[in-house]
Amino acid sequence: MHFVGAGPGAADLLTLRAVELLNETDLCVFPGTYLDEAVLGHCPAGARLVDSQHLDLDEIVTELVAAHRAGLRVVRLCSGDTALYSALHEQTRRLDRAGVPWDVTPGVPAYAAAAARIGHELTVPEVAQSVVLTRTRARSTAMPSGETLAAFAATGATLVLHLAITRTRVLAKELTGFYGPDCPVVVVANASQPAEVVLRGTLADIADRVDRARLRRAAVIMVGPALGVGVTGAESYLYDPARDRPARGQPST
Repeated sequence: MHFVGAGPGAADLLTLRAVELLNETDLCVFPGTYLDEAVLGHCPAGARLVDSQHLDLDEIVTELVAAHRAGLRVVRLCSGDTALYSALHEQTRRLDRAGVPWDVTPGVPAYAAAAARIGHELTVPEVAQSVVLTRTRARSTAMPSGETLAAFAATGATLVLHLAITRTRVLAKELTGFYGPDCPVVVVANASQPAEVVLRGTLADIADRVDRARLRRAAVIMVGPALGVGVTGAESYLYDPARDRPARGQPST
């Protein structure tokens, strides 16, 4: 059976491998909360489609195991990329116990689609060279004790917050002490989908913008000076004309 990153939701932002697997599937278990239905158009007409938003983890795995034992080709779609907040670990652990073989096909992560939508690099030389992908805790699994928002914010890196849109006001207040009230913030909901919403603001006003847009799910919050309109920074050493370069055909060091 195959775990497949469904990307941010657009039917044309899947990998070629993902599309091939969907074309051949007999059962597709998909996250209906985050996925544009057009993605399921890659499945054959006779495929069984199961929306996982109505199932708990054990119910999902029961579907996967039963289909595998029936000799069916199975795809478990995960929103974005399988490497982030996909519950891959919990599901594969159960499949291992059941003796079901599996593999993983990555997908386009939501934060990458959000950054592409606004035409921004998240790492600008001498402005920000690190990106922190994290989430906050509300009605969700506890965060490890060392992974506090304050600890990440203290680095000055570009922050990408998942599963946090309902706590925007609290987060903005906390982050202001590290980045300042004028720090740029971009919120992208349903990136790449027909219902996409893009909000630009600062830590001082982004919560009001989110409230007015009534965003409650499927959004990423990106915070940091690299997101500023017209931001300037140093130019990359990699492409500096003064940098020593090997002659064509010679290995670089």
